[in-house]
Amino acid sequence: MTPFRNHTGIVAPLDRPNVDTDQIIPKQFLKRIERTGFGEFLFYDWRYTRSGEPESSFVLNADRYQGATILLAGKNFGCGSSREHAPWALLDYGFRAIIAPSFADIFRNNCMKNGIVPVVLSEAEVEKLFERTNNQPGYQLTVDLERRVVEDDRGFSAPFAIDDFHRHCLMEGLDDIALTEQYASQIAAYEAQRPTWRSAQA
Repeated sequence: MTPFRNHTGIVAPLDRPNVDTDQIIPKQFLKRIERTGFGEFLFYDWRYTRSGEPESSFVLNADRYQGATILLAGKNFGCGSSREHAPWALLDYGFRAIIAPSFADIFRNNCMKNGIVPVVLSEAEVEKLFERTNNQPGYQLTVDLERRVVEDDRGFSAPFAIDDFHRHCLMEGLDDIALTEQYASQIAAYEAQRPTWRSAQA
C-alpha cells in the first residue's frame, strides 16, 4: 500500500448523494481476480453511453478534471454492497482521497485498508468546496494526514477526524498483510513451541 502523508491534487466534483458501490464499479466488471485494472470501469454507466462512447456531461470526462486525484462527493458515499472492488476502482483510476459529508461504514473501512483517505467534512464545508471547484478551473486541495486538515491556497482550511490506528496505517502504507508481517518473528516463535500433534492436526 502506498504511504499517504499529505497530498495535493486536482479536485473532481461528483455532486450526488447516496452513490452506491454498484455505480462506482458495476457488477459485470467484478470477474477479475487482481486488484488492478478496475479504473477504466469506474462509474461506467455514468461515464459511457450505451454505445460505449464517453458521456460528455459526466464530470470525469470533462477536460478540466483530467488527472484529478481528489474526489468531492455527496453524503452517504459508498452505500450499497460491501464490495472491496469499489475502492480498488477509485484507487486504480488515480484517486488518493475522497471528501464527503458522510460515508457508508464498510466502504470507508475498505478505503483505509487500500490507501485511500476518506475525509468527512460538514455539509457546509463540502458545499463551499463544490462552489470553488465548479468556479475555479484546475482547483486543487491539499489533504494533510499528518495534521488532519484539508486546505487550499485561497484561505480554506478545515480539520477532519481519523482514528490513530488507521492514520498510522495509511501514513506507513500498512495493509492487513503488512500489519501481520510486522509480527513475523512472534508468529514463528509461537509456531515453534506448539506441540507437534497440534501442527499435524491443523
